[in-house]
Amino acid sequence: MTNTASSASPQGSATTNVSEGWRARDQRSVSGAYSRYTDLVIEDGEGSFLIDVEGRRYLDFGCGIAVTSLGYRHPDVTRAIHQQVDSYWHTSVVTQHVRLTEAAEKVASICPDPLDTVFFANSGAEVVEGALKLARQATHRQGIIAFTGGFHGRTFGALSVTTSKVHYREHYSPLLPGVYTTPYPYCFRKCDHGPQEPCPIAMGEELEKLFRHIVPADEVAAMLVEPIQGEGGYIVPPKGFLATLRRICDQHGIVLIFDEVQSGVGHTGRWLASEHDQVVPDVVTLAKALGSGLPIGAIVARHDLMDKWPAGTHGTTFGGNAISCAAAIATIEVIERDGLLQRATEIGARIQERAQGWQKQVGGPADVRGRGAMIGLEFMDSAGLPDAERVDAIRAACLQSGLLVLGCGLDDNVIRLVPPLTLSDPELEQGLDILEGAVLHGGARA
Repeated sequence: MTNTASSASPQGSATTNVSEGWRARDQRSVSGAYSRYTDLVIEDGEGSFLIDVEGRRYLDFGCGIAVTSLGYRHPDVTRAIHQQVDSYWHTSVVTQHVRLTEAAEKVASICPDPLDTVFFANSGAEVVEGALKLARQATHRQGIIAFTGGFHGRTFGALSVTTSKVHYREHYSPLLPGVYTTPYPYCFRKCDHGPQEPCPIAMGEELEKLFRHIVPADEVAAMLVEPIQGEGGYIVPPKGFLATLRRICDQHGIVLIFDEVQSGVGHTGRWLASEHDQVVPDVVTLAKALGSGLPIGAIVARHDLMDKWPAGTHGTTFGGNAISCAAAIATIEVIERDGLLQRATEIGARIQERAQGWQKQVGGPADVRGRGAMIGLEFMDSAGLPDAERVDAIRAACLQSGLLVLGCGLDDNVIRLVPPLTLSDPELEQGLDILEGAVLHGGARA
């Protein structure tokens, strides 16, 4: 069992002289722009656990926001990093280097045909920025369509297509021009059709209105969408939505970009979440879990589309860093070798089974959704309104019992569960027992 913190801060973590000392140092020297989910002070990680400066162990069902899907210090990834450190670290664009080529081949191998060409950057925001530039360069058009509730990053271009929270955008205008936002099919909250009736948004009605009244389709370069919305609430769109986008983009010569920064690289039980719908985009962006915690992002596209991005029209100093590439290769190889796509499906099925049981009890989640080990639990109050306070209380109670879970959602009323795919069955049950106690009993189990 994990150790339980004896006294809790508002976020649920222990307060001691050692932790407080580190927090004070942090306040003096680190920008307050970092918004942290907890006030834990971590100095180690091992397998499925984070370990704080007091030696307390926390089972991590957040994985550094869907990044450490192989847990902490996976031996194969650690070995690959060490081997690369003993070779070369960095050449930038001064030379080609073999690790980048190998990583590009490996990343292309997990993407559906004809996505076969890769550009590496350092983060999710960077690859979204690059994908938008690629679309404008290839089409010689300006317009970009994004979806309400989407999160794509904090840099100016990525922020311009991010609408999950207005807080991210406050005081940064004017943002990128030529961006048009249209509804995402969030049927649980935003649609009034019956459960068995087709969703008009998923069928493309709002997009057709956009083309009739706001922007001509032939002026649109790209359509950017998360196949499962992440920060917006772990929202799984209705079947047919992605196929509708593919049809509309084909009809109008629009570049279809799937942002799989959070949903890609295995958490949904497939390499890409879009594979569940058997829809292939023109461009896919990957990051987060790709490097097991090392900074790396990838833009993957058809070769003929990438060829419309001539040499020097985009670039990077650190993208494709040799150490990050080594980590990405090892991460993909471990997932393939150890059958972790199937493991994601098994973990997700068990979480949904337990959570659907809580749904039937007073105080349980109003909605349980997800694919594979990417699960969202949405909480509403007795008046049917988003219950962010409840989610805060659940997270704090979990943390006090040694489980780290994260929130998300347009109204911060969703618990998101993205545990490591290397999680053992006993660890999974331990985490679900703690979460059940927090959801149904308002606090920690004894």
